[in-house]
This record gives sequence, structure tokens and C-alpha cells, in this order.
Amino acid sequence: MDFPELRCKWETAGRRVLRVAGPLAAVILVLGGCAFRGGDDGDGLAYTADRGAADQPFPKTYRAELLAFLHTYLNDPTDVRSAMIAAPTQREVGGRQRYVVCLRYSAKALDGNYTPVHDRAALYIDGRLDRLIEKPGDICANANYAPFPELEKLTR
Repeated sequence: MDFPELRCKWETAGRRVLRVAGPLAAVILVLGGCAFRGGDDGDGLAYTADRGAADQPFPKTYRAELLAFLHTYLNDPTDVRSAMIAAPTQREVGGRQRYVVCLRYSAKALDGNYTPVHDRAALYIDGRLDRLIEKPGDICANANYAPFPELEKLTR
């Protein structure tokens, strides 16, 4: 048995789907590639456009930006312990001079127990928080830490 009238409808519907889905898939691939490009140092997503300028402005609101970010970054932002912060200093990251703020803290894990003290580096580009580097290595090796009581007082 052959149903030519059904075959035509299926062929027409298939062409319609490909006509709409083809360009949509191309746009998704292009935008997906742009969104997930890593920085020059391969440390994850970059949230600000990097002009590559060597004369980076000092991040004036670094504490407020960092607190707002950590409020959403930490699984449980309440009762953070041993919070320490270093003042912004220029360091070479990915071959470019950037302001970096080093952090040290112990936060609650999902099970409610405290994790060991973690070192993190917040990278600033054009005076704004760009990313948090989870394994800063030598970037925070000689940082001069001071207490960071605002982080310890965060609430949900």
C-alpha cells in the first residue's frame, strides 16, 4: 500500500522543520562558543570584555562586589569562619597586569560541616570583578591578609 498524499505532507513538514531548525542550531552553536570561551589563562568564564589595557583602574568597590558575588557563590553563605582578605594588588595573570584580591575562608559544605580553609583569588578587569580563581597558586603566595568580618556576617 502506498499513501502518496501522506508522504507529501510528511515531506513538507520535514522541510519546514529543517528550514526553521537549521539556522537556529547555527545561532546556538555560535553564541554558545562565545559564551564559553575561557580567559587567556584558562581559568573559566570571563564575564567582562578584556581590552588588554595595562593601565587598569583600581577596583574602588571591591569589597561590596566580592560580598555580593560570594553571597551567591557559596552554598551556605551564613557563618563563614576565618575570613581574611588582602588589599587589591597588581599581579601578572595570563601575561597581563590585573588587580587581584586574595581571600581565605572556611565555609559550610552542603552537609553543614565546615570545609578546610580555602584560598581564592578574585580577578578584576577595568575595576570590576571578572572571575574567582579557585586555585590561585603563586598569585596569593605573599598576600598580606587582614580580617574580613563582613564575609563572616553574611546572611541568606
